[in-house]
Amino acid sequence: MKKWLLALGLLGGLALAQGKITVWTHFGGPELDWLKKQAATFEKTSGTKVEVVEVPFGDIKQKFILGAPQGQAADLVVTVPHDWLGEMAQAGVLEPMDKYVTKGYLGDLQEVGVEAFTFGGKLFGLPAYAESVALIYNKKYVKEPPKTWEEFLALAQKLTTGSTFGFLYNIGDPYFNFGFFKAYGVEGVFGKDAKGNLDPGKLLLQGEAAEKALGFIRDLRFKYRLVPEGVDYGVADSAFKDGAAAMIINGPWALGDYKKAKVDFGIAPFPTPPGAKNPWGPFLGVQGVVVNAYSKNKTAAVNFAKTLVSGQAQVSFNQAGGRIPVSKSAVKSLEKDPVVAGFSKVFPLGTPMPNIPEMGKVWGPWGNAINLAIQKADSNLKKIVEDMVSEIKKAIGR
Repeated sequence: MKKWLLALGLLGGLALAQGKITVWTHFGGPELDWLKKQAATFEKTSGTKVEVVEVPFGDIKQKFILGAPQGQAADLVVTVPHDWLGEMAQAGVLEPMDKYVTKGYLGDLQEVGVEAFTFGGKLFGLPAYAESVALIYNKKYVKEPPKTWEEFLALAQKLTTGSTFGFLYNIGDPYFNFGFFKAYGVEGVFGKDAKGNLDPGKLLLQGEAAEKALGFIRDLRFKYRLVPEGVDYGVADSAFKDGAAAMIINGPWALGDYKKAKVDFGIAPFPTPPGAKNPWGPFLGVQGVVVNAYSKNKTAAVNFAKTLVSGQAQVSFNQAGGRIPVSKSAVKSLEKDPVVAGFSKVFPLGTPMPNIPEMGKVWGPWGNAINLAIQKADSNLKKIVEDMVSEIKKAIGR
C-alpha cells in the first residue's frame, strides 16, 4: 500500500513538473491543423500538455493585455504582428526572450525579423513569418521582371493600351508607398536613440526626401499616366486578378486569389525609381510567437515557441498555408517555391514597420498627404509635407 501511494505521489509530482500550457491562436483551416499537430508532437516529446484555443485576431491584443496580469491569458500566442509589440511590452505582459536563446539560434532567423521583434533593446518574441509588398507581374505580358526604372516605364507604358493597364497599385495608401519614400532617402518613420531604440521625437518622414517621394508618386499619375484617378486597392487587385493589369504592387495575402484566377505570376523587387539614392525597399510586417510574462510554465512555453519557429517546422507551416518563413534554413529548403524565392529577395530590402505605439498616429496624416499630392499635377509638395509633419507631431505630443 505504501509503495502504491509512493508511486502515485511520484507520478503526481511528474505531472506537476511537466505541467500544461495554453496557446491562443488566430489560425484556421490547414494552419490550425498544423499547429495542433505540432502541439501533439510536443506533448509526446516533452510530457507537457498543450491546449490550443482559437481566438479572433482582432480580440487577441486587448484580451492578452488585460488578462495576463489576472492569470486569464494563454501562456503563449501564435502569432502576433510585430507592430503590436511596443504596446504589449510597455504593458509588461511579454516575457523577454533574450535569456532563452543563443546567438547561434538567432543566426537562423533573418536579421530583419529579429529586429522587428526587438523593443527597448530586448527581444520580446520569436519571429516566424513575414510579409511585404513586391512587384507582382503577369507572365502573359511580362516574361522577365524589369530590373531598371527605364525598363519598367517602357514596359508599363507600352502595356497601357486602353483595354489593359501596364501598372496599377493602391496609390493613396502609405503602406504601399513606403518603398518610394525609402528610395528617396527616408530611412524609416522614426530615428533611433543612442541605445538603438526607435525615438518618436526623431521624425524622419519629412524634408526634401519626403517631397521627392511624393513627387514621384504624383508623377505616376500625371507625368507617366500609369495610375488613373479612382484607383485604390480593390480596383488594382481586381484588374490584376482579371488579367487586365500587367503589373501590380501587392503582397502574399493576394496570391491565393491570383492562383484561383489562373494568373501565371512572378514576384520581384520594384526597380529603383528615377533620381533615387537608395534601392526601393518596402515595409516589412513580421509575425511571431510571444510568451506571457505571467505564465507559470515559462520554460515549457518558450520551448514550444522555439519548436514552432525552427526551420523544419516552418517548412511544414509554409506547406500548410503558404506563409513565407524568416528561418534561413526553411527558405533554403523551399528555394524552388517561386513565392518564397520571390519574396525572400524582397525581405532583405525592407524596413520593419515601427513597433512603437506612436506609429498609430502617423498613418492618418501620412495618407492625407499622399492623397493631397496626387490631386493635381502642380500640388504644393513642400507645404503638404510641412503640414503632415505638424499634424504627426501634434498627434504624438511632440
